[in-house]
Amino acid sequence: MTGIDPRDAAQALSDIERIVERVRQSRTYDIASLMMILWGVLVLAGNLATFAWPHFGSYIWIGVNAIGAVGSIVVSVFQFPGAGGPGFDVRMAIAFLLFFAFGLLCSTVFGHFGPREMGAFWPIYFMFLYCLAGLWFGRAFIAIGLGITVLTLIGYFFVTGAAFLLWMAAVNGGGLILGGLWMRRS
Repeated sequence: MTGIDPRDAAQALSDIERIVERVRQSRTYDIASLMMILWGVLVLAGNLATFAWPHFGSYIWIGVNAIGAVGSIVVSVFQFPGAGGPGFDVRMAIAFLLFFAFGLLCSTVFGHFGPREMGAFWPIYFMFLYCLAGLWFGRAFIAIGLGITVLTLIGYFFVTGAAFLLWMAAVNGGGLILGGLWMRRS
């Protein structure tokens, strides 16, 4: 009977640890990509609808956020049926509500932002969250967050009038969709 060399055992354990980490990252990217695609489609539609019917912009964005919140809950609950993992995490929902409430406080109470400022603030605010998530979950989040932030700032400073909504539909909505598709391949 032959034994396992301690170095071989250590190498095997190291290989297993790397595989477990890759599977964990893959599962994280799976659910994140679905969320990004969902929100990307909604943000794209919200910007186009606001461009077409600017007087209803407030109602459009309330609808977009409500549909997105319900869709996010559905995706998180049904992402891995039968996998034995947690479905809906109340702490994550509370964290999201607090994050959103803080954004509302900053943009409406303290900032008194107009429509253009709101159109730039919210994508940048959420992309900050993506960049923070990237510190734990992978560089793809950081790349997507920084990319959309830079393109949002370019649009804010250089795209004039109602064309800004079209820019944001492409940059924010399209960027989230492309980012979600990219993460599905990672």
